[in-house]
Amino acid sequence: MIHNIQLPLTGKDIRKLKAGDEVLLSGTVYTARDAAHARMVKKLPFMIKGQTIFHTGPTPPKPGTVIGSCGPTTSSRMDAYTPILLEKGLKAVIGKGKLGAEVVSSLRRNKAVYLIAPGGCGALLSETVKAARMVAYPDLGCEAVYELSLEDFPAIVGVDSRGRSIYK
Repeated sequence: MIHNIQLPLTGKDIRKLKAGDEVLLSGTVYTARDAAHARMVKKLPFMIKGQTIFHTGPTPPKPGTVIGSCGPTTSSRMDAYTPILLEKGLKAVIGKGKLGAEVVSSLRRNKAVYLIAPGGCGALLSETVKAARMVAYPDLGCEAVYELSLEDFPAIVGVDSRGRSIYK
């Protein structure tokens, strides 16, 4: 079964998702990688409560496109920052790869989820992006924070709000 999810996630959405479930996401997400996370834990550039962060650094758009390639980056690189952002109200993270035990525990404690996007498919994933605008840190180039509007972005629940992981 594939869950069609409208972002931002509701508590009901989060509770029904189980590790291994497939989802199609539509709505708003924010992009952030390492350098942006280091800044965001000090001062948030957007209202994070209830939001989703996509671990990606989109490339510039080609003429006639909304955004360039936007595949997931390895989420464990943000492990030092993710629990802090979850405590501030973040409800979902999209990325790839296994997370550290502290992050999994924080997801469970904060009733949030980790979603895995297919790696190596950045060009295809970009087709699900219907709008994009930079919201913070233009000096970071492709690692600036962007607000993306998604339509049917595919992902798998890697860690659910109960702390169950597909990696175990």
